[in-house]
Amino acid sequence: MSKKTRERARIRAAKARRRRKILLTALSVGCVALLAVSVIVHLYGNRKPQFAALKNRILASELGIVPPAADGPIVFLSVCDSKQRAYVAKGKAATLEAAWKAAEEGARKLISQKNIKAVWVKADIVSSVEEMPAADLHREIAESRYPYFFRKGISFDPAFDVAFLEGEVNANRMLRYTDSAPDSAESPLNLSNINQYLKNYGTEIKSLPENVTLFSTAGFFCGLDGVVIDLYNEGLDAGRRVIDAADDVYIKDIIISASQYLSEMIQPGGQFIYGYFPNFDHEIDNYNILRHTGSIWSLLNYYRMTGDTSLIAGIDSAVNYLLETAVEFREPGAAYVVERKDNEVKLGGSGLAVIMLTEYMDVFGTDTYIDMVRLLADGILELQDPGAGTYYHVLNYPDYSPKAEFRTIYYDGEATFALTRAYTYTREQKYLDGAAAAVENFIANDYARYRDHWVAYALNEITQYLPEPRYYEFALKNVSDNLNRIYNAATLHPTYLELLMAGWRTHERLLESGVQIDALDDFDVKYFAETVYKRAFHMLNGYFYPEYAMYMRSPGKFTNAFFVREDSFRIRIDDIQHYIGGNYYYTLYYDQIRPYLTGEFLDGIHKGGLLTADGGDGYDDSGGDEE
Repeated sequence: MSKKTRERARIRAAKARRRRKILLTALSVGCVALLAVSVIVHLYGNRKPQFAALKNRILASELGIVPPAADGPIVFLSVCDSKQRAYVAKGKAATLEAAWKAAEEGARKLISQKNIKAVWVKADIVSSVEEMPAADLHREIAESRYPYFFRKGISFDPAFDVAFLEGEVNANRMLRYTDSAPDSAESPLNLSNINQYLKNYGTEIKSLPENVTLFSTAGFFCGLDGVVIDLYNEGLDAGRRVIDAADDVYIKDIIISASQYLSEMIQPGGQFIYGYFPNFDHEIDNYNILRHTGSIWSLLNYYRMTGDTSLIAGIDSAVNYLLETAVEFREPGAAYVVERKDNEVKLGGSGLAVIMLTEYMDVFGTDTYIDMVRLLADGILELQDPGAGTYYHVLNYPDYSPKAEFRTIYYDGEATFALTRAYTYTREQKYLDGAAAAVENFIANDYARYRDHWVAYALNEITQYLPEPRYYEFALKNVSDNLNRIYNAATLHPTYLELLMAGWRTHERLLESGVQIDALDDFDVKYFAETVYKRAFHMLNGYFYPEYAMYMRSPGKFTNAFFVREDSFRIRIDDIQHYIGGNYYYTLYYDQIRPYLTGEFLDGIHKGGLLTADGGDGYDDSGGDEE
């Protein structure tokens, strides 16, 4: 090898060494950087924006919170990873800032010990306290009227060493609502459930206190986006986010998310997951074909709202499940929906099937199910006394022998609505005649007293074809007779909004038709609109916002669903259906409702939230399930 060749080789080797050195240096720097990031994530990864944002909101603002005790403010911090119940830390000190620091230190310790990621953080500052004998809790619970409607935290000692937020109390069933009579000898506090919950913190209590301190809080919620949301502090809205307006845009977003939740409950074979009790994440071991069918109707409205074609496969599978597993044919030429678990033919089952199938044909512009609609509608007519307009409700299957003349008032309205829908799609007079006979029975027997949304749907449908003044009179009576009760109802009963919105549509048709009725002169449309708005606003208390869900066993599993608070926060497919049903039409007609709402009225609803309704007719103890 020549000298020149050796020199070139030496230079190449030197360059190669330099490149390797640069590469090794870069790799070393990269490793150090990655290590540093790992350390930072490990040490500070849970230092999400929530704590700082909440602290700034609370300490930098004039919240007007007066410390309830001489020894200073009390702060609770609830931290949730969306997978398991929130862990709660508290701090008490001479100043709000010091109390916050103590609570945050406790929360960070829990994050480290439990190895959780802070996805949702909720801050509660105690704003009022009331000490009382524990025995007096019976009175407090009784005054809340309904299970899980007690909306205050409970401390077992004045120092708040053992204290639970309202969300912890109700989500963990720490109270015995069934034994809440004021004179009950048994403590309303469930020691077993309380200690089961305290196991999460490695502690327990041996006995229940003789005295307790009830407290309310000013609450704030913050997610990963770092945006702080104020929460209502008392009454029926306690613990739920403050909103500017329950307008059509806001409510549409809510029902789209709930509809998506419902659509995801459809299983591969077309059957729904029936529902849950979220407190302890128990799936409801039951099924009901009526509720299955009504839930498809809601999903059809969801498709109508969004045009999301990915919904079609699930909708079709749910329809096929109904038709293939529940529909039976009876000679000559009638069909019925059979509830298999009871071997029953239910009038309401056939009614809901007709309603859903006609809605399907309308949404997709098809006549695919027109023959099935005829057969099911003929089955309904077989159960009707055409002279009286009344229906027989339940038959045995498979012999079709009579079983129950009456099961639930809802069946009458469902069947009548269905017959009118059958007429809409077939134009066969017998279906309209059957519906008209039923409406005459409603009028004669004052069905307005039942506050039945299906009757409202039926009246709205039939007045398209039979604009009889007495039908319009009764439609308005079905609204006006029930406005006070609905306006003041503490429970959510989502079917009330369905009644109101069906009534609103009928009222608008009446105005457009020019039909003259005396009832219109005294009809208070302003109060009607206010009742509609208040219902829509109040029903948000049945929507699983994360600030509600975070105290349940599997929070992320239930967010965006609708629930029934008084039945252990029950989520069931028909619950979601009815919440969606009224809200869907609310969004369509909001622009007509809004002009009747004054600024004073809206301010009273939005700023103060809804306090517990007064007694008497202000409370609703009616209702019942559509079986």
